[in-house]
Amino acid sequence: MDQAALGKAALTESNYAAAIRHYTAALQQSPTSPAYLIQRSAAYQRNKDYPKALNDANRAVLEARKRAKREQIVEAQFRRGVALYSLERYGDAEFVLGVVKRMDEKFKGLELWINKVKLTLSRLGAEDEGKRVCSVGEVPEEGDDPVTDAATNGGAPATEEKTRNGAPAQQLPTSSTPIQPQQPQQTPADKIRHEWYQNNQNVYFTLLAKGVPSDKAEIVFTPRSLSITFPFATGSSYDFTLEPLFAEINPEACTKRVLSTKIEIVLAKRTQGEKWKALESSTPVPDNPNASATTTTSTDAVKHAILSPNPPPPSGPAYPTSSKTGPKNWDAVTAAALKDPSAKPGTAAAEGEDFEGGDEANFFFQKLFKGSTPEVQRAMMKSYTESNGTALSTNWEEVSKGKVETRPPDGMEAKGWDV
Repeated sequence: MDQAALGKAALTESNYAAAIRHYTAALQQSPTSPAYLIQRSAAYQRNKDYPKALNDANRAVLEARKRAKREQIVEAQFRRGVALYSLERYGDAEFVLGVVKRMDEKFKGLELWINKVKLTLSRLGAEDEGKRVCSVGEVPEEGDDPVTDAATNGGAPATEEKTRNGAPAQQLPTSSTPIQPQQPQQTPADKIRHEWYQNNQNVYFTLLAKGVPSDKAEIVFTPRSLSITFPFATGSSYDFTLEPLFAEINPEACTKRVLSTKIEIVLAKRTQGEKWKALESSTPVPDNPNASATTTTSTDAVKHAILSPNPPPPSGPAYPTSSKTGPKNWDAVTAAALKDPSAKPGTAAAEGEDFEGGDEANFFFQKLFKGSTPEVQRAMMKSYTESNGTALSTNWEEVSKGKVETRPPDGMEAKGWDV
């Protein structure tokens, strides 16, 4: 049985010292295995060696990220959060467990530990305010915790003195007396980069800049912009602005964290579930006065269209036709029919007065046509023309569906003109 399998069996049997020994042997063969680091972190945690548990969890996160193994990243972050809680770094634990929840809210045991952290934070007194502070990022930084050499020395403590050419080497510090990391040298302006990703709720932005003074960095959120400013040691300043952002954010819900090697920012989307195609939008945000003017103009146009005493007549819908000249404009035909060229000024036909003689049927249809709506007039003209005078309909909905066929009287037969 290989060392990893022996370590798993020992961990199941609660033999934590043996589990640590076996996983250490396995790591000698595969020093960067996230799975072995996660399991040894769990063994250290249960053996109450919390600094080493945190150290292995941090290394596991970094190695899992290199391999893009999401499940291992989540599990390593969980072990990291548990170790931070055991070290009474409750603010850090709350943040890291929040990362786990964002990546997999159904992770086994997560809710229990989140509630445990919340309860502990609620009971802290004024003298324990330092335990609320969060000083870690989503990705462990080099120097967060000293790396023990237990992966290569068979599990021996890191304080064991080693000799080189018979002389004792300098004693290595233990993880119980962590090294205070020095502030890294500032990244030159032309070397500063940024990266981002998103989910349905937030956009996660990281500015990769080392040595940013946290007390002098200014980060400003507005609904459509993000601004970052901080000074260099040379006296100049660095300014980074995203405006306009691709979509609106909720400034009150955004968060920022200035770390020694980067700045982490979480932009809360105003519209949940909206997919950002880029950080910035190519369309400028209109000023409020112009937007107001546009709204007013649109409103006035609608009012004018509704309240106008003489609205434009509706145009008739087009219908299929095989004519080489295109569909017939029945509105134009109707308008021409309303103008009787034979009517003399002052006559009943011209003025629309009551019938005083002549063809009574013709006058009736003229009066009916003139007093009808444009839609009825179109129906009458179309049906009468297309049926060769054999049909007259006032139902435009029916007539508009297609050509009106010729319907000769009973006993008669319709014949086309010989060409």
